[in-house]
Amino acid sequence: MMMKDFLRKITPQFLWDLLRSFKIRRGIEQFSRRVVEHSFCGYPLKVLIADGVGEGWYDKDWDRLEEIDLLASGNLRPGATIFDLGAHQGVVAMIMAKIVGESGRVIAVEGTRHNCDVANENLRINEMKNVTVHHAVIADQDGQIRFFDGLNGNVSEKGSGRVVEAITIDSLTRKYGAPDVIFVDIEGFEEKSLQGSIETIGRDIDWFIEVHVACGLESYGGSAQGVLTYFPNEKYERYVWNLDTEQKPQPLGSESPVLGRRFALVAMRRNDPS
Repeated sequence: MMMKDFLRKITPQFLWDLLRSFKIRRGIEQFSRRVVEHSFCGYPLKVLIADGVGEGWYDKDWDRLEEIDLLASGNLRPGATIFDLGAHQGVVAMIMAKIVGESGRVIAVEGTRHNCDVANENLRINEMKNVTVHHAVIADQDGQIRFFDGLNGNVSEKGSGRVVEAITIDSLTRKYGAPDVIFVDIEGFEEKSLQGSIETIGRDIDWFIEVHVACGLESYGGSAQGVLTYFPNEKYERYVWNLDTEQKPQPLGSESPVLGRRFALVAMRRNDPS
C-alpha cells in the first residue's frame, strides 16, 4: 500500500476534507492570475485564469462543441432562457448567452463559491448582462446539502464538506420562469437532479446532460438507464456520444456501447403531432 493510501485510510473523513480544502485554497492563493482572450466556439471572450483547472480548460481556443451545435438546431436560439447547471466559471454560459442574445438569458448555477466569483468576474470583463450566477447545488429537493467545493466540486457522499443551498430544477423554474434549454454537468448527481424536475420536464425543453457513468453516477444511486427513463424515445430525439474519444453524436440505439462509460446525451423534444 502506498503511503498516501495508508494515510487516507487512517485519517478521519472530516480531517481529510480539511486538509484537502486547505491545499486547494493555498493553490488558489498562490496562483498567478491573468486575463486571457481566446475564441470559444467562434466567440471571442476574455477569461480570468484563476487556478490550475481553469488554466487547463480555458487558456486555449475551443473548437465548436457538438452539444452546442445540436441544441442550436432546436431551442437554443435568440430570446431563449437557458439553465446552465454546474456552470463552473461561466465560459459555456457565456457562449450560450452570445447565442440567445440580449433578448434571452442564462441562469448559471454553481456550487463552488470560488467558481461563482470567477464566473461573475468573467461576466464583468466581457460586459455581459444576460447571465445570472446563482450559488447553489442542483438536487432532488430544496434545502441544504453538503458539498465538497473543490475546483471542480461535487456533492459529498459521506456527510462532510461545506453546507450549500440545495435547489431543484422545478424551484429554478418557479423562480426564473420556464427554460427552453437545460444544460447539466454536475459530476454524477444528474439522476438526483432529474428527480427534482417533475414539473419542468414535461415542458417543451431541450436537454444536454453529461452522464458520469463509472465516474460518480453510481455513487449517488444513479445509472445510465435511470437517466434515460426521463427522456423516452416517443417524446425525445436522443443523441449520445463518448466524451473520451473523438466520436460524433449518434442517435441512441437500444444497445449502444456508449452507455457503459461517461457519455454525453442531448435530448430534444419532438414536435407534438396533435
